[in-house]
Amino acid sequence: MAFIEWDDHKFILGVEQMDNTHIEFVDMVNSMEKAPDAEFVRLFDRLLEHTRAHFESEHRLMIEHSFPATAEHHSDHERVLGEMTKFSRSVHKGLIVFGRNYVRDSLVTWFPLHAITMDSALAAHLKSRLTGSEPIPVSIE
Repeated sequence: MAFIEWDDHKFILGVEQMDNTHIEFVDMVNSMEKAPDAEFVRLFDRLLEHTRAHFESEHRLMIEHSFPATAEHHSDHERVLGEMTKFSRSVHKGLIVFGRNYVRDSLVTWFPLHAITMDSALAAHLKSRLTGSEPIPVSIE
């Protein structure tokens, strides 16, 4: 079983750039599940860099398209990057179990919630800006 079970219904937002980045993120997280310790360190570094680029890209979209919840969305990104950076230091000190627990317990819980709330709201806003219509209401199931 994967750390994060991909669900098109929940995670495909209709903004290709975001969807592709989310698929990559989930693939990276899932590749860490059974990775040997030495490989886990490399994968954690790769995930951290991918996540940093992912968040920077979304932040640019939010600014460029005047997303009203930019501050809240960016704050959540900064919190997660701070956590990942802290756990990266632990992993590099040999405390790999801390990194594994963080991925399994925190990222696996955070990503689906973030995707279906904050990211779906951003995607609806972006789509409305591109079509010129009002944002599509986002329902959280």
